[in-house]
Amino acid sequence: MTDILTPEAVEQQIRQISNRIANSVKECTDRYREFMRADLEYDHAYAKAYLSCEGPAHEKRYAAEVATRTEREARDLADVAYRHVDRLAKALDAELRAMQSVGASIRSMFSVAGRGES
Repeated sequence: MTDILTPEAVEQQIRQISNRIANSVKECTDRYREFMRADLEYDHAYAKAYLSCEGPAHEKRYAAEVATRTEREARDLADVAYRHVDRLAKALDAELRAMQSVGASIRSMFSVAGRGES
């Protein structure tokens, strides 16, 4: 069964999607802030581990990688969370554009309804 959309129903859906987009801004900001914090913590831990190691640069690099596995994982998980909400926000934007297109089609149909009849 196909839903019957009226101009009012389309406008209501557009408002709902717009509200969801507005709410997603804070969510994206929060997730990005968490990612940046985790990235900073990883960079700091890596630098400390690198400087505390003895030996040639390539050995120091690998030792620092091993020593900062936990921070790197936290950073990567924060990045995944941010990218997820960012994709959701983009999907909402696409949904809004699609609903606006549906609304334009419905308004067009309503504007010509009854014309050409005798």
